[in-house]
Amino acid sequence: MITLLSKLFIKNQTDIHDSAVRQSYGVLCGFVGIVFNILLFAGKFLAGFLSGSIAITADAFNNLSDAGSSVITLLGFKIASQKPDPDHPFGHGRVEYISGLLVSMLILFMAYELLKSSINKIMHPEPLECSAVIVIILIASVLVKLYMAFYNRNIGKKINSAAMLATATDSLSDCIATTVVLIATLVSHFTHIQIDGYCGLLVALFICFAGINAAKETINPLLGQAPDPEFVQAITNIVMANEGVIGIHDLIVHNYGPGRVLISLHAEVPADGDILSLHDMIDMIEHELKDTLHCSAVIHMDPVCVDDEETAQLKSFMQTLIRGIDERLTLHDFRIVKGPTHTNLIFDVVVPYKFTYSDTQITQLIQETLSATHPNHFVVIDVDRSYT
Repeated sequence: MITLLSKLFIKNQTDIHDSAVRQSYGVLCGFVGIVFNILLFAGKFLAGFLSGSIAITADAFNNLSDAGSSVITLLGFKIASQKPDPDHPFGHGRVEYISGLLVSMLILFMAYELLKSSINKIMHPEPLECSAVIVIILIASVLVKLYMAFYNRNIGKKINSAAMLATATDSLSDCIATTVVLIATLVSHFTHIQIDGYCGLLVALFICFAGINAAKETINPLLGQAPDPEFVQAITNIVMANEGVIGIHDLIVHNYGPGRVLISLHAEVPADGDILSLHDMIDMIEHELKDTLHCSAVIHMDPVCVDDEETAQLKSFMQTLIRGIDERLTLHDFRIVKGPTHTNLIFDVVVPYKFTYSDTQITQLIQETLSATHPNHFVVIDVDRSYT
C-alpha cells in the first residue's frame, strides 16, 4: 500500500537525497501510521472492554500513544526539511533525530504505565472474557503492526531516517506485545488460569527494552557517533583514485542530519608538484564527493617528499618501529629536519581510543626504541585520535 501511495503522491520518489522527497516519505508514513494506530486503538479498546483484560486495554492505549508518535515523526520531518537560516546555517536535519528520541520516550512512558497496571492485576486477578470477535481483533492487530514495522523499516533504511527506524522498532515491539496478550486471553479461556497480569508485566519489560534501544539509535547521532565504515571507505576510494594523491588522513565526518553531511580531510600530494594543477585536482575531488556521496567536502593539501631516498627510508623504518609497539599505530605527515649534531623526525602518530599508554608515554617509548639504533635522531610527535 505504501508503495502505491508513494507512486501517487510523491514526485521523483526515487530521488531520496532530495529533502522534499524525504519529507514526502516522512509525511506519508506518518499519516498512514496515525490512521492505523487510531483504528487499532478503537478495536483493542473495544476488545479490552468486552473481555475485562487489563493487558488488552493497556495495549490499546499503547496504540494511541503510537498515533502520537506518528504525529511527532510527521512534524519532525516537516521541521527538518526547512532550509538553513542565519541561526542554523547547517539546516534543521537533526530535528529528525530529536523526534525519534521523543518517540522512544513515549515508548518508555507506556512501558511504565503498563508495568504499574500489570502489577495491580497480579495482586488483584479477575477472570477474562474471550470471544471470536476479541481473538479476531487481536490477530488483525498483530498483522497490521507487522506490516507497519515492515514499511517503516524499509522506508527508514531507504531514506536513512533514525525517526522512522525508531517507529519500526516500536511497531515490532507492539506486535510481540499483542501476541503475548492474545496468548494470555486464550490461556485464561481454556484453562481458567489468570496470567493476564504476568503477561502484561512481560510485555511492559519488552516494550521498555525496545524503547531503550530506540533511544540509543537517536541519541548516538546527536552525540556525534563514528561514521559508517562503508561511507568512510567510499570517501577513501574516490580520493585515492586520483594519481596525484599519495595518501589521506585526518578524515572527519560532521553529520547534521540526513542529506546534510560535511567532511574534511588531509590529502598528501607530491611536494614538487605543480601547485595549480594539484589545486585543480583537489577541487575536482571535492565536486566528485558532493555529486557521488552527497556531502560537502573540504580538503587540505599536505605536501610530502617523494623523491628523497633518505626521507623514504626513515619513514619506512619508523612505520615498522611503531607497528612493533602496537599493530594499530599509524603515522603521517612525515618529514625530517637535519642539523649539525642531530636530525629531527617530525610526524603525527594515530593511536586508538583507550590506548594503554598516555600521549607522553607513547612519545617516550618511540624515542627510546629509536635511540637504540639511531642515537642522533629525535622524534617530534603530535599524537592524534582517529575520527573514523
